[in-house]
Amino acid sequence: MTKHKPDYILIITVFILVVVGLIMLSSASAVISYENFENNYYYLTHQLFYGAIIGFVLMLIVSKIDYRVWKKFAAFLLFITLLLLLAVFIPGLGFEYGGARRWISLPGLSTIQPTEIVKLTFILYLATWLEKKQKGIKDWKYSFIPFVAVIGTIGLLIMMQPDLGTMSAIIFSAIVVYYVAGASYKHLATLGVAGITIFLFLIKIAPYRMARFTVFLNPSLDPQGIGYQINQAMLAIGSGGLFGRGLGKSIQKYNYLPEATGDSIFAIISEELGFIRVLIIIGLFVYLGYRGFMISKKAPDVFGKLVATGITTWFIYQAFVNIAAMVSLVPLTGIPLPFISYGGTALLCTLAGVGILINISKYTIETKNQRILNIKNK
Repeated sequence: MTKHKPDYILIITVFILVVVGLIMLSSASAVISYENFENNYYYLTHQLFYGAIIGFVLMLIVSKIDYRVWKKFAAFLLFITLLLLLAVFIPGLGFEYGGARRWISLPGLSTIQPTEIVKLTFILYLATWLEKKQKGIKDWKYSFIPFVAVIGTIGLLIMMQPDLGTMSAIIFSAIVVYYVAGASYKHLATLGVAGITIFLFLIKIAPYRMARFTVFLNPSLDPQGIGYQINQAMLAIGSGGLFGRGLGKSIQKYNYLPEATGDSIFAIISEELGFIRVLIIIGLFVYLGYRGFMISKKAPDVFGKLVATGITTWFIYQAFVNIAAMVSLVPLTGIPLPFISYGGTALLCTLAGVGILINISKYTIETKNQRILNIKNK
């Protein structure tokens, strides 16, 4: 297995997405930032210094570490993450906002969101575990039941917070990794049926989730109540037209659209930049997915293949669900837009994931033409 140059196109794509995110966060957060902190750029500076700068340094460091090293620490990292998931329920340590306990508040430091960390640590653990299970991957007792037990445990801890959107992202990524590892189609079908059943059950038992699902089926229902956010998001997207109102000229960010810096930032982007420029941003996500899955396809071993698949699926699933929710193609789930939505922990973890992808790309199997070109460049 020879080492070669990393995927620079992947790096450039991610860099552009983060820069676009910072620019749009600066605009989307200006009003709420001033109201809360009397500083138009509080959210921007927080995202820049606690997310982007530290995140890029972390990405650089992780990209230098041989990806196979993570197999040694995967179980330990997941164990620590599970402890963090439990820590959110400790009085005085866990931080509650909007009826959810998803954050840990450390004195003198920013808050930490463990559910963002588990997205990465679980992928590393799952890839390590499935690589060892290769010979018995289709066995019911040897692989399927333990796989269900692991994702069930993590899903339960996340739903106690509760966070259905994050749980769906983690489970979907896990199932895709399980499929790529060679899982039986019967097992996958069983997971699919069980997953849909549990998902519908979780919607039904929570009135606010049921209301969101009802509004998804009928967006005009209760526009001043439970349907307020999606209607305001659609209004923002529609008013952007082809070329947008212009950067910084959003009307919806003036406290009309909830979560303008987080889950709803795509609507603000659409309003200010318009349909044509938004297509470019969507194109960047699609291209990021293409590069990530190509790295997975050319990975030199099973572990690298599964890790690259899991990380790429995580990014693309979140981007798709976030954007689809804003245009009412799926119900609102509260999933942030990767690299763009406000959230230091989320940005740190996604950039760490990119760092692992970059390292795997250094060892991908080259085609004959690529090998000749690399020899000439040397």
